[in-house]
Amino acid sequence: MKISFERSRFRTAGPWSTIRLWAVPLVILTCAVFVGGTAQPGKGLSKASELLRGTNVWVAHFKITPSQWEAMEPEQAGGGFFGGRGGPRGGGPGGPGAFGPAMFVAPVFLKQGDQNGDGKLSREEFRALGEKWFAEWDKEKSGRLNGDQLRAGLNSTIGQPNFGPGGPGGRGPGMNLQGAEGRRNGLASAAGLEFNYVHADLEFEGSNFKDVAVRYKGNGTFMQSRGSLKRSLKVDFNKFVKGQKLAGLSKLNFHNNVTDASWMNEVLSHRLFRDAKVPASRTAYARVYVTVPGKFDKQYLGLYSLVEDVDEEFAEENFATKKGAIFKPVTPNPFTDLGDDWKNYNQTYDPKTDLTPEQKRRVIEFCKLVTTASDTEFAARAGDYLDLEEFARFMAVTVWLSTMDSILGPGQNYYVYLHPKSGKIQFMPWDLDHSFGQFGLMGSQEQRENLSIHRPWRGENQFLERTFKVEAFKRLYLARLDEFNQTIFKPERFHQQVDEIAASIRPAVQEESEEKLARFDKVAAGEPVPPGGFGGGFRGPPQGRGGPGFGGPGGFFQPALPIKGFVTARAKSVIDQVAGKSDGQNIGEFGFGGRGGRGGPGGFGPGMFLGGAFMTAFDADKDDRVTRSEFTEGFAKWFEQWNTDKSGSLTDEQLRAGVNQDLSPFRGGPPGGSPGEPPFSDR
Repeated sequence: MKISFERSRFRTAGPWSTIRLWAVPLVILTCAVFVGGTAQPGKGLSKASELLRGTNVWVAHFKITPSQWEAMEPEQAGGGFFGGRGGPRGGGPGGPGAFGPAMFVAPVFLKQGDQNGDGKLSREEFRALGEKWFAEWDKEKSGRLNGDQLRAGLNSTIGQPNFGPGGPGGRGPGMNLQGAEGRRNGLASAAGLEFNYVHADLEFEGSNFKDVAVRYKGNGTFMQSRGSLKRSLKVDFNKFVKGQKLAGLSKLNFHNNVTDASWMNEVLSHRLFRDAKVPASRTAYARVYVTVPGKFDKQYLGLYSLVEDVDEEFAEENFATKKGAIFKPVTPNPFTDLGDDWKNYNQTYDPKTDLTPEQKRRVIEFCKLVTTASDTEFAARAGDYLDLEEFARFMAVTVWLSTMDSILGPGQNYYVYLHPKSGKIQFMPWDLDHSFGQFGLMGSQEQRENLSIHRPWRGENQFLERTFKVEAFKRLYLARLDEFNQTIFKPERFHQQVDEIAASIRPAVQEESEEKLARFDKVAAGEPVPPGGFGGGFRGPPQGRGGPGFGGPGGFFQPALPIKGFVTARAKSVIDQVAGKSDGQNIGEFGFGGRGGRGGPGGFGPGMFLGGAFMTAFDADKDDRVTRSEFTEGFAKWFEQWNTDKSGSLTDEQLRAGVNQDLSPFRGGPPGGSPGEPPFSDR
């Protein structure tokens, strides 16, 4: 596999045009030297600061043999949320082990419906199961179910799948996005997906890097892009050839931005954290192509953001040492006491560096302090373990951005650094594509714009609850909000940054498609656009009907206010809250790991994914209500469709295939596709 980079040839007209014209020969001359083979790898860009400048747009060309291309494709281990081995790049939902909800739904059908214990469901057993569920879900005994009741019933009956195995790590009920011990955390890993590195060659502006490692990456973004070629990538220059680097970097992340029509949420949010003096990744952009002999010839994948990896080199750049410990926690309740054995903490905190016994002990000590100390003791000792000044800055930006896909929500998308000298914990942001209040899974647009600065998290979070009561922290936190309100949080500052980046990346967006360009232009101007994909707006049930599904009126992924509109509303809200003129709004207690994680109809559980499919299948008169007769008739119809051999009993295989066919949240094609496209098409 080969990757070639060059500066983008696209530039907008302006006062710098003349300078750029005479700069072109210098670029050509430089490239000629590299192509001639006299340059050492990385000589053209010796520093990460030269590569990772916010408006830089590079060109990347991946070249890979067919065998390597196939080797990159992740396998889906059994036990995952969406089933066994999937069929990305071909095929689609439907088979008993295919990408779908059968892995966690089908066993519930069997357990609750199989009265004689023969491992099958007869027609009568299946009918009785439907009647039983309707009676349980119709708590008001009205004889009909609305969307909220369907979702609440599914959440209570099926229960939230515990994403990742239980046991060590305190993973109880709720959507805890942990993979199996020793594997990646996050939605994709919890779904059983494992990403494989392949060997590759890299050509960067004439400099050749041999045998670099490349793999897919991402969780929600991978799930959305699984059916297309535009998937996020991680490149490791050092894995197979020790000491090999690009611009001083051993790793580089290519993020596909499929959830963000502006391509700017992540780039501008990382910049905001850095402006607040919080350690955060530097970024740039790349136009990415792929060649696979016999399959693709310089196929344009699209515009990606380049994101600096949080690793030992990042630590040295930001903390002047490589000796600290880096963790990437995934838990809705961080720093909970899980005992004295590190094995109970390892998967939850996912260390990215080798840990010393002292570092393990330090984390465990802090977990015990958070969990068991009195309020007085915690207030007195919290600053011994937690860098309160840095955490105040981190939380000020996180809360201002209303980035709920974070420590404020499911408890993911951040790193923790344990400094080797101070022994204190510092926080670093990650995966900010849903920042600027655009995580539609949690709260309304109004709630995210007016998110409370005093209790911004959703559900129960003992660590945040206790820390926000510490007077020393609260004083620092409010002071930073007040300071930033007058400096880096000013709306006009964001407006200018949006315009600068839009001018740089617009041609690369246009090369993806005119449809994406039209959406981009609207978003860059501050106008909301319709949902475009899972995470940014799922297409919803067939025929675009509303109800409790992903899209449409009352759905989860309504158009979010773009950056320019959001920052104007958010700035006013935070200024008023700091001044004591407003209390802000809370987003509620249920969701990822909230009080049991499975209470109300708005909880993030199977009802959110399956409620729309039930409504679509059963609501014969299209009044957004399901009567008792519609419910039982729907079950009868499912039985006849799923019992393909007409034996009168559903086998486990038939049940799984039927569930994946009729209850998949991706009915009609995977997220991100277009009407009329075959499922999982290579666009």
